[in-house]
Amino acid sequence: MTSDSMMSEKTEAAGWFRELRDEIVAAFEALEQAQTDGPLSERAPGRFEVTPTKRSGDDGEDAGGGLMSVMRGGRVFEKVGVNISTVHGTLGQAAQASMAARGVPGIEKDARFWASGISLVAHMQNPHAPAVHMNTRMFWTPGAWWFGGGADLNPCIEYAEDTAHFHDTLKRHLDPHGSDLYPALKSWADEYFYIPHRKRARGVGGVFMDDRCTGDWRADFALTRDIGRAFLPAWLPLAEKRRGMPWGEAEKETQLLHRGLYAEYNLVYDRGTKFGLATGHDPDAVLMSLPPLAKWT
Repeated sequence: MTSDSMMSEKTEAAGWFRELRDEIVAAFEALEQAQTDGPLSERAPGRFEVTPTKRSGDDGEDAGGGLMSVMRGGRVFEKVGVNISTVHGTLGQAAQASMAARGVPGIEKDARFWASGISLVAHMQNPHAPAVHMNTRMFWTPGAWWFGGGADLNPCIEYAEDTAHFHDTLKRHLDPHGSDLYPALKSWADEYFYIPHRKRARGVGGVFMDDRCTGDWRADFALTRDIGRAFLPAWLPLAEKRRGMPWGEAEKETQLLHRGLYAEYNLVYDRGTKFGLATGHDPDAVLMSLPPLAKWT
């Protein structure tokens, strides 16, 4: 399939990201409602605040937008964002150079782009419940198209059985697309979610891919959907299991320090954060991933 305009494929991809967003938001609000005893159960259950986002081009023209859905101060979630966006326009010189270096054909001659995706980051009230990140996206230029994204688990207090469940679920969803995929995307995640200046990973990994274009759009989209579909069965049972565990000041201190790692990574290394800020998307939506509180020694 050539790139051309791919209007029907773009519409289908953007619609899928919206469907996944709706499913996740409903599951997260149900989890808040289920916390009827244990830590913070006396609070009102958290609900998402939904804000439309808009992107303007250099000349002020409409360049797309999306929905920023954020829940703060809930029973289970201290802060969670589930954002979707569909944006378009012309890439700036820095973004063009970056994509040319990655081998995107024809970007110097025609720098138009279209991108759609979902991005999720959850920071938990209970230090025993793992923070988590997930995103999937489609990118188009006149000369190329590709998919990217993944999911990774970020516990401040690691439980080996939780890590095993998360990875096993991702593997089960990826294996139908080829037995080589999970090992490859796990290794990619281990490399991508690494903090060089700390000489450590930010969490316990997951899967990650970028520039996914085998030439078969339908197959690559199916893989992307299954990465998204894997998220709730991989992570939700962990939150359900850990949300009622007691914690004290020592556990909260561990959590806040670990969140510092997350903030450092997202501000210094994360490609999505850099792209969103460089292309003029709503900065509050781009920086939704940052934790509400963090600590450095």
